[in-house]
Amino acid sequence: MNVTKMFDRTKPYNQLPLLPPQEEIIDKDILLQWGYASRNLAELNKNLYRLPNPAMLINTLILQEAKSSSEIENIFTTDDELYKAVSDSIKEENASSNTKEVLRYREALWAGYNDIQKKKNITLDTILQVYQKVKNTPQGLRPSQSQVVIRRGDSEFRSGEIVYTPPRGKEILEKLIANFTEYLSNNKVCNNDPLIKMAIAHYQFEVIHPFSDGNGRTGRIINLLYLVNQGLLSQPVLYLSKYIIENKDDYYFKLNTVTQRGDWKSWLLYMMKAIQYTASYTNRLIDEIVLQMNATLDYGKKNLKWYNKEVNETLFMQPYIKPKLLGDTLERTSRTTLTKYMQELTDLGILSPKQDGKEVFYLNNDLIRILEG
Repeated sequence: MNVTKMFDRTKPYNQLPLLPPQEEIIDKDILLQWGYASRNLAELNKNLYRLPNPAMLINTLILQEAKSSSEIENIFTTDDELYKAVSDSIKEENASSNTKEVLRYREALWAGYNDIQKKKNITLDTILQVYQKVKNTPQGLRPSQSQVVIRRGDSEFRSGEIVYTPPRGKEILEKLIANFTEYLSNNKVCNNDPLIKMAIAHYQFEVIHPFSDGNGRTGRIINLLYLVNQGLLSQPVLYLSKYIIENKDDYYFKLNTVTQRGDWKSWLLYMMKAIQYTASYTNRLIDEIVLQMNATLDYGKKNLKWYNKEVNETLFMQPYIKPKLLGDTLERTSRTTLTKYMQELTDLGILSPKQDGKEVFYLNNDLIRILEG
């Protein structure tokens, strides 16, 4: 049900209603779209078990989510620089500020994942850990004096205009966040399906805007953590940011329609379509990676006596490979032997070398093709 509101975008939204929404917001259109999303997500979770080692490819897929999630916030990095940084901790230290932001997203996701494995719930501490990793800061909730407002971007019509002012005040923020975590963790508060709850909670988190910066990335990580915590995903793999990037204007517009008009239907339909599309896309990504891995394994074993399943998995752990990674897999292999092996992989076209100053990276071009296709 749409409710017309007298809404002043320049004043803190301290009257933000607590969760759950008091009105009935689920109708047959939302249920239909929920069915599509739920089915595709279940197929994705099942597909994860086709991977020979599910944890092996998680970092690769998370890397794509991290990059896209950061791009939503206009933080851009090249694939080349990102892949180099991931393949070498030294390179990571020397990476650009934008690349470091993307890598911190991945670290934040794993920190949150490990936390919910222990606690079995998303708590304020979980959220703080994620945010602090995302922004590399010790800060907590946005302080009362912080005059945070959301403005139109420089490329938009009426650039710089205030479009929203989040709630302000220590007690108000603490109350809203406490309600948010209670809503996620206590099914007695609301027993809606987890996908519906995730969509409602995501709106609420973004509108609370509890931190000075990094709320979008933090909120998208919480989405994944909640789906894992509810058993809908065994691993935090859902490339949700791809859909948001491709439909970015709709994302922000439909967030605002809930705030200004109480239009939950448009927002929930958007989020269900995002999950449906994203789960289907991630499924195809996994299918292509598994197919390519199997083909590469057969090809490698046919042509190299030392090539095996473990080596093959190592080459698909990340797009750029350093010889040391292969050496760790094979154990106690000399530098001379490693050089010989890398050359053999190059001659077969399984990898290709790329010079970067004094260092050489080896590219898995098939994996890169899939990830960037």
